[in-house]
Amino acid sequence: MSAGLCYPDLPFAPLTEDSVVTGPSEVEQPDDAAVPVDDPRIADVLTRWWGFDRLRPLQAEAIKAALGGRDSLVVMPTGGGKSLCYQLPPLIADSTDVVVSPLVALMKDQVDALEALGYPAAAIHGGMSDEERRQVRDRLAAGDLRLLFAAPERLVNTGLLDLLARVGVRRFAIDEAHCISQWGHDFRPEYRQLALVRERFPAASVHAFTATATPRVRADIARQLALRDPEILVGTFDRPNLVYRVVPRTDRVAQVIQVLGRHRGEASIVYCISRKETERLAARLAEEGLLARPYHAGLDARERHATQEAFARETIDVVVATVAFGMGIDRSDVRLVLHTALPKSLEAYQQETGRAGRDGLAAECVLLYSSADVFSWESLVRKSAAESDLDAAEQESLIAAQLEHLHAMRRYAQAARCRHAALSEYFGQAYAPATCGACDVCLGETGSLPDATVTAQKIISCVARVGERFGVRHVCEVLRGAKTEGIQRHGHDRLSTFGLLAGHDQRAAENLVHQLLDQDLLGRTGGDRPVITLNERSWEVLRGRREVVLLEPRTSKTKTTKADTDDWQGVDRDLFEQLRRWRRRVAEARGKPAWTIVDDKSLRAIARDKPDSLDALLRCHGIGAKRLADFGPAILDLVAGKEPETLSSGEPD
Repeated sequence: MSAGLCYPDLPFAPLTEDSVVTGPSEVEQPDDAAVPVDDPRIADVLTRWWGFDRLRPLQAEAIKAALGGRDSLVVMPTGGGKSLCYQLPPLIADSTDVVVSPLVALMKDQVDALEALGYPAAAIHGGMSDEERRQVRDRLAAGDLRLLFAAPERLVNTGLLDLLARVGVRRFAIDEAHCISQWGHDFRPEYRQLALVRERFPAASVHAFTATATPRVRADIARQLALRDPEILVGTFDRPNLVYRVVPRTDRVAQVIQVLGRHRGEASIVYCISRKETERLAARLAEEGLLARPYHAGLDARERHATQEAFARETIDVVVATVAFGMGIDRSDVRLVLHTALPKSLEAYQQETGRAGRDGLAAECVLLYSSADVFSWESLVRKSAAESDLDAAEQESLIAAQLEHLHAMRRYAQAARCRHAALSEYFGQAYAPATCGACDVCLGETGSLPDATVTAQKIISCVARVGERFGVRHVCEVLRGAKTEGIQRHGHDRLSTFGLLAGHDQRAAENLVHQLLDQDLLGRTGGDRPVITLNERSWEVLRGRREVVLLEPRTSKTKTTKADTDDWQGVDRDLFEQLRRWRRRVAEARGKPAWTIVDDKSLRAIARDKPDSLDALLRCHGIGAKRLADFGPAILDLVAGKEPETLSSGEPD
């Protein structure tokens, strides 16, 4: 965050946080069912291009706002269908619209997917040659494009706005709009330049799209983009197809291997905090026979690109990455997102886990948690603020805001309550079901440690016996009865608490101490070498005045969810795998991501319904006229048990 940021003077009454939440123009609708299309123009384009006969909730309202020239702010969860809201209107209006997007990879994936449908779209970015950019500009000037994707800095700093004015662009869609807000989790100063769009195109409508925005961030987005009487559409933040699990971290590598074992051959993203950890873990997974590669910003650009392409084309299954990976990944069939450490905020967690199950099918989100991560993040936040060019007051404000995000994330990880409810309520929405049936808590997978209060008393007593002068590692070594040089030098092998937790390994013992720290039953000093201390609650536990609950530091046996069972109901799995292999060959032949050919949801529908004619195939989910023409005969051959004569129309195997 840079210093001196302020809001521009606006030519209208600015939206406040309260007016965004409760204003009369806001529509909030649950995202729990597809809805019929009541506009024949939308229905015709939707069926002809995408092969759908229904829209998800709020898509129709967003599309109508765009067609009506009214500004909008659309908040839908990842996978909720935001992109269709700005892809469909220019086809009906026969216009050229602009989409502002923060990453080249994000633009490229969307253009690939649209081109697979025959949709006239292009992106213009710094990774292109001068000739490629000239060709896009020529297509734009000729009116051949329905959508142009561009990064905010390229849009406003390269003369592109002049060309767009000549073309007569009337709609701008701002994707990942939370990046414009300093209260958001991914603030990007270059997004503030987008105020120029309203100045240069006063008659154009502006449409902001984001998956993660609290009421405060929504108000700031509307203010920064100078939205005029916007239609504010807030979808349900809950993703019922995602199964959330929080597991006490004990042995990171072993736990990651165990979780990935549930998703052999499926797309998985494993997030680590550090670059070194991604490389170490990816190498270890490869040793286990998993198709895994590392990804982080420190790798050579060609290596990052190769990993991203391999993941998109299904030649690898697992990417082990820092958060530098993912924002540009639009792959719809990611079945697992695994965090090996605590994310810095619930907004970041919602967005990162949102990369799972974008096709609406069941997917798993696992967080390996240790409160040691909280202390690491706190140290990093303070260090980053100290190294910034902010003055002292601004540094403190920045630190307070980031720690607020961090401790909300910590409370989520600690809480033994429904994960879906906790996430929904954080984003300002009530959660009605008494149980979600799709998280570790509601599935009954979490277990409490027997005699937790006695165990806590042993730990707290040990902290007292070592004089509140040592950190987690040393305290746990004493409790385990380790014969280290430090223990013997200090005479801690003669303490009454020496060896009281001899049945625990070091990781398990440290996990129990961190749980006590999480619950404020122990204190901890700051600095690079923090020391465990006692507090008033510690003495209440020692004196038997406070009961303690500790989770067992193990991975509970997971249960199959109803969503996962329903997704596979009636599906011929052998046929589904045959269709996936065919799709991979087609993708390789076309040089495109596999999911852009036909997504998993459509393949499961085909493997369930087993169509025997082109008309029957056209009735399957996601099969429109273009896909039918390209792939219909090949798919029908596979359903009939025959090897397709061609990969697709005009492309020999």
